Amino acid sequence: MTTQKRTLTAWKATIAVAMSNYIEAGAIIALATSLSLWQEAFGFDDGVVGLVAALSANAFGAAIGAAIGGPLCDRLGRKFIYTYDLIVFMIGALLVTFSSGLAMLLAGVILMGIAVGAGVPASWTYIAEEAPDAQRAAHVGTAQLAWSIGPAVGFLLAVVVGPLGLLGSRLIFLHLFVIALITWWVRRGLPESRRWKEERAAATSAGTRVSFFSGMIGLLREPRNWSALAFLLGVYGLWNTVAGQAGIFQPRVYEAAGLEDPVQQNLLQVLVWGLTAAATYFGFMRYGDRVSRRWLYFGGAALGIVGWVVLVYAPPGMVSLLVFAVAWGVSAGIGAQAFYGLWTAELFATRYRASAQGLLFMLARVMVGLLSLVFPVLLSTIGLGNLGLVILGLLVAALVVGTVWAPKTDGKTLEQIEQERYGRTVPLPADVPANR
Repeated sequence: MTTQKRTLTAWKATIAVAMSNYIEAGAIIALATSLSLWQEAFGFDDGVVGLVAALSANAFGAAIGAAIGGPLCDRLGRKFIYTYDLIVFMIGALLVTFSSGLAMLLAGVILMGIAVGAGVPASWTYIAEEAPDAQRAAHVGTAQLAWSIGPAVGFLLAVVVGPLGLLGSRLIFLHLFVIALITWWVRRGLPESRRWKEERAAATSAGTRVSFFSGMIGLLREPRNWSALAFLLGVYGLWNTVAGQAGIFQPRVYEAAGLEDPVQQNLLQVLVWGLTAAATYFGFMRYGDRVSRRWLYFGGAALGIVGWVVLVYAPPGMVSLLVFAVAWGVSAGIGAQAFYGLWTAELFATRYRASAQGLLFMLARVMVGLLSLVFPVLLSTIGLGNLGLVILGLLVAALVVGTVWAPKTDGKTLEQIEQERYGRTVPLPADVPANR
């Protein structure tokens, strides 16, 4: 009975926290489906389109939030972040919903991005720490599942409200505000992470004072963490640089590939994200704790490469588009982002786990942002064929890094992994002893 109660409690916490991933991914898609409408309404060019995308939850906005939220999550607790991040998100969503010009739109987009960046490290860290050790991939996969459902719903809503034009896009942002409000209310009753409380009790008992920078200092001071950071940046940063463009600019990519009808573009994206959700549930969540993670990752990464090769270089037409949708959708469900959320939780000690999440998520979003600044211009100048070489190069590199250096952490507790990695107790993240 105790085990069953613990399992149910863990799933309740997982689902409540994972809902933020639905909201956050939905914010990216809401902007993706409305960028052309905002551009037409406010009269800005493709360069400004890239700027708006780069400052959003898809890139620099999230990077700023992650840089703040990760260390705060280690300093004040996981619950502190997931209690307050959605308040910032809701303010941003309202600003976008009622924006009357570019400045107001940018302010809302940036606030939503900051909230997303702060919330993602907290949610993935909390879920992994509260999950049963034998079901860690299944629980972490719930965040990826919610992340997949958000865009699927977002693109479907874009089809439904499409005839309303910009008003329809405003309604999509308003729906995100409502979902965020409900999620914020539900999450208020969740407990703090048990592992974080134990670490904080140990720090207090040792007479140490923990500052905002303690987690980051402890993370960067330990040499073993540098290789883990490089590995995860290779897995997630490279892949996400492509996925970030697909998330925000995919309608424009489809147009370059010959599919110009907005309704068909959005329906194709519903298929992509619906398959991502299905692959996450039936693939990663079902088998991430039971089969070789190395080969599961390889299969997902290879399928993604196949999808982009077909989209960019196969004869244009519905067959090529459907092959891409199936391959890329399934790939994303069992690929880099799900493994990143899992491996980042496993490869770093509890006392700076969220700081590692924040640093990596920040760097990954900066990489997305840098390409986003020029992606629309490159797409219209050098064409999809030449840009495809960059996309495929990034995906191949991510496949190699994740397959060759995949860690053997499945079936182990977080404490066992920490002991194996560091071979000793990790030093407390203290800056100054409290008794001095």
